[in-house]
Amino acid sequence: MSINLNIGILLRELLKKNSLSMRKLSELTGIDVATISRIVNGKQQPKISHLKKFADHLHVPLEKLVNATNSVVTDIDKDTPTNIFHSVDNIQDVLGLSDLFDQEFTTDRVERELIKYEQYAKTAEGNQKIHNDFRSKVDQVNGAGPFIEQLKEMYEIYCNKNTSDEKRALIGSALLYFILSTDIIPDYVFPIGYLDDAIAVQLVLNRLSQLNNSE
Repeated sequence: MSINLNIGILLRELLKKNSLSMRKLSELTGIDVATISRIVNGKQQPKISHLKKFADHLHVPLEKLVNATNSVVTDIDKDTPTNIFHSVDNIQDVLGLSDLFDQEFTTDRVERELIKYEQYAKTAEGNQKIHNDFRSKVDQVNGAGPFIEQLKEMYEIYCNKNTSDEKRALIGSALLYFILSTDIIPDYVFPIGYLDDAIAVQLVLNRLSQLNNSE
């Protein structure tokens, strides 16, 4: 079964527009012609590095190619979950290669927001905000976007009376980031628009893992 056809259709159009064959594109990019053929025919997922080279030689914005992949771009091994939002490293790869966003974007900006929300989560107002608005926010995005399942699991842990105050505040920071839509990247730029939400959740999950290991 084909993995993705949209990127293949777009690549065929761009090859024709630029009067290039797959073999010539292979020569220009250094990507094996068999790999290009599999990507064009929807049999292989493109890596970010592939798309960057395609963008350079087919004279098209990188984000257009990323959008055409329907979020199945991967730069990781086949045995690793194939999700563009799987790790902060992959997220940073997309941002670093894209001309659409500020090249100075870093996870530090998200971390600063999380620190503020962690303090807010400790307040009665922040706690009420999470309880009142989390489920409606999930409904609002129709369950779309990365880490929704992780967010749901985190919400359940947050609501568990046995969860420590430290963990509850930490989890609350990710939930509030999601609820309040403090987007460093606008959500409407899909799929890249959800990257800062993904970074926020990944950072909190990493800190939770560190807390669990220290217990």
